[in-house]
Amino acid sequence: MTSGHSASDASRAPLSGLAPDWAAKLITATSEVALVVDRGGIIRHVEFSGTEAPVDGAEGWIGTPWVDTVTPESRGKIEQMLREATSAGTTRRRQVNHPSRAGADIPVAYNAVRAEDGSVVAVGRDLRAISTLQQRLVDTQQAMERDYWKLRHVETRYRLLFQLSTDAIIVVDADTMKVVDASNAASRLFDLPAEKLVGRSFPLGIAAGSARAMEDLLAAARTTGHAGDVRITLADDRGESLASASCFRQENLTLLLVRLSRFAAPVGASVTREQVLALVQAAPDACVITDAEGDIVYANRAFLDLAQLASEEQAKARSLGNWVGRPGADLQVFLSTLKKHGVVRVAASSVRGDLGLSSEIELSAVTLTGGDGAGIGFIMRDVGRRVATVPHGARDLTKAVEDLTALVGRVSLPTLVKDTTDLVERHFIEAALELTGDNRTTAAEVLGLSRQTLYVKLRRHGLSGGDTDTAEAV
Repeated sequence: MTSGHSASDASRAPLSGLAPDWAAKLITATSEVALVVDRGGIIRHVEFSGTEAPVDGAEGWIGTPWVDTVTPESRGKIEQMLREATSAGTTRRRQVNHPSRAGADIPVAYNAVRAEDGSVVAVGRDLRAISTLQQRLVDTQQAMERDYWKLRHVETRYRLLFQLSTDAIIVVDADTMKVVDASNAASRLFDLPAEKLVGRSFPLGIAAGSARAMEDLLAAARTTGHAGDVRITLADDRGESLASASCFRQENLTLLLVRLSRFAAPVGASVTREQVLALVQAAPDACVITDAEGDIVYANRAFLDLAQLASEEQAKARSLGNWVGRPGADLQVFLSTLKKHGVVRVAASSVRGDLGLSSEIELSAVTLTGGDGAGIGFIMRDVGRRVATVPHGARDLTKAVEDLTALVGRVSLPTLVKDTTDLVERHFIEAALELTGDNRTTAAEVLGLSRQTLYVKLRRHGLSGGDTDTAEAV
């Protein structure tokens, strides 16, 4: 400890008067703040490392009951620690929250031991660095998820427009003239399932008298990029249609998009509110609705099974954090992310059942608005069996990252980030070499690197195995 605060010199006696074995325990457990609490639970001495107290107002705690320095939900933990220290001599570590003038509560993990004179010595560690690191990891994951979902949304919009269009739309490979994709309207037009249309030669379903007109339309589209509208007659007395075509590139293919217009899509059946509620209640994934503070308002059967609860009443009005994630940590991270972005997508977490069963889950959440005020909807999917089937290499990488995460608080963040980057870089280089049969030229192309850069990284990670590459010499 580099500094201390007490009401008088006499108040420093509890620390200085401790037996050597108690002093050794204190030195071993000391982190940011140490307290000496008398038998009545009153703080008699405060010590903290650094020039400033890690908790607002810690200098003025002397003479104050320890339970009055924490938030209301943490008072029970303080009382339990005092009882445990008095009866057993030592306590296990517990996390409590101290109020802060800055707004956010300050999480501190305390251990406590009983001194020879009956007083209790409590040593606490500031957990803000861990919470901040976790928040950054969640923010990074959410940023990656947002980029991924932007691409998915583009694809979804394309598929919706493609399938809901009232016009029959067919995508044709311009080189082979084989059907690549067909919309629902095209399937109805030719009275064939879409999967049976794929792979057939085009034109198809066109009357013999209009075949030449369709071929000229496709040729004009390949030459100018777009052609239409041409009136054609469909086979089997299906009537007439206006055909148009456009030419576009996708990856290494030249494709033709053919549209046959003037066909209406059937009106779909409406979905009632009762059907939606029944779907949520019977869904195999856990669905929970909470208020803005995370207290449960509604939980479906799947969540009750994960939490090992007999009825929904056992969950209502209780914090979701009682079952999901680490107590007092993960739920607050999710709520903070929802305040910033309004959505949490596929975050890894866990559910602890009341009877001791624990399940790995993927959690997504979204902020809900309505006439009864703001709420939050959570969807949780049990991925325990999926985790068990993760490829060996991915498990090794995950375990290695978890091992590095265990060093948080003992190793600086820049060092942790560098070690994690090196670990991930080595993993993907090894994967590229395995994929290409140890052909380094091809591996460099797969990784988007020059050969010289790849060789430098191979040597740095001890993967060079010599300076020659037999595959490249062929």
